[in-house]
Amino acid sequence: MKPTETSPATSRRNILKGGIATLFCGSAPMILSSRVLGRAGQTGPNSLIRIGVIGNGLISEGHRGYALTSGQTSLAALCDVNRQVLENLAGQIKSQGGSCDTYTDHHELCARTDIDAVFVTTPDHWHAAISIDAMRNGKDVYVEKPMTLTIEEGKAMCAAAARYGRIVQVGSQQRSNESFRKASELVLNGYIGKVHTVVTRLGEFPPPTQFAAQPVPEHLDYDRWLGPAPWEDYNPDRVVGNYGGGWRRFWEYGSRKNGDWGAHHFDIVQWALGMDESGPTLFVPKGVDGEFQHHIYADGTKVIRDGDSKGAMIRFIGESGEVHVGRDDAFVTIPAELKSMALKASDKRLYVSGDHRRDWLQAIRTRSQPICHVGIGHRTGTICQLSGIAEILGRSVKWDPAKEQVVDDAVATRMMDRPRRAPYALPF
Repeated sequence: MKPTETSPATSRRNILKGGIATLFCGSAPMILSSRVLGRAGQTGPNSLIRIGVIGNGLISEGHRGYALTSGQTSLAALCDVNRQVLENLAGQIKSQGGSCDTYTDHHELCARTDIDAVFVTTPDHWHAAISIDAMRNGKDVYVEKPMTLTIEEGKAMCAAAARYGRIVQVGSQQRSNESFRKASELVLNGYIGKVHTVVTRLGEFPPPTQFAAQPVPEHLDYDRWLGPAPWEDYNPDRVVGNYGGGWRRFWEYGSRKNGDWGAHHFDIVQWALGMDESGPTLFVPKGVDGEFQHHIYADGTKVIRDGDSKGAMIRFIGESGEVHVGRDDAFVTIPAELKSMALKASDKRLYVSGDHRRDWLQAIRTRSQPICHVGIGHRTGTICQLSGIAEILGRSVKWDPAKEQVVDDAVATRMMDRPRRAPYALPF
């Protein structure tokens, strides 16, 4: 069913003028759609949620497997610009006794009225356009992190989710990890005193490279892979989803390590500092005054990239202790007894999720906010993007998190969005 147009009062412009946090990032319940109520043949609360997966590179494997085996979902369709990938995956699914349709154009998948929700697992520069197209076609969205390529895309995502009443979960799955939650609760409740420094470990990608032009394979729609990004000659090393580089090394398609590990770790820092509806006020690139890359919050808390993390992914340093946390249950506290300490009844508690995808499915059924909803994804993405802007410019950038605007820097302000190559306009 095609969504109806809203009145001028709920247009994108008015939503953005009224403030994204006010309209979407709060905890108000969302309107139940006919799809959720089970009317007119739509999916009801106890029915399987029909899933499409858009973008089928490395990160999508776990999502496809989950859609096939969760018991709450069925895998209805796959979409990718690489026909060879689609043929191989369709063959694998058929060999296991299943079947699903395949598409090279996401618009065709999103137009299907029998699909309830989609995983968007493309490179970053496609996240916003595909997610918004899915939302306006009545689909809930799980989008990989970082949620968007630009700050203005993040605002548009929030506005679209509000306008169409859709559930969006951002794939910052560390929020669904017990160690990260417990560490964040200790920090949030002041058990290490006022936090003055946080150190995150992101690592480095190889520098962007002008690869030699090669013929485009017949099975690849390379123009659509580039989409809104500037035209560049094809080379397989440009498009590969390689965790050591590939498309992730290029500013055109992401925010390099700021949008890779930064989207995970900056997100947890926001959670632990109670800043999900705000953000830092200053972004400083590596080398300025001889310092590491960092950003600073209004209260002076400094978040350093790739400093001395003591081996942790994230190291919180407070006036009276430290919390170190990472994956694989890496969780250390100073003093040590903090780790096993029970929180008091009066302490603030954070959202508990033991499974990021299952949390999304539950939110779809109840029309409630998931653990990493669109507003959170936008605020974390903004940190990734402003860190990248400061790095590209080679100078500090001031930010007003309340107004969501760069302060006194016309060039950095223009970089809050990017030109989009025709005909790949943002569909909102």
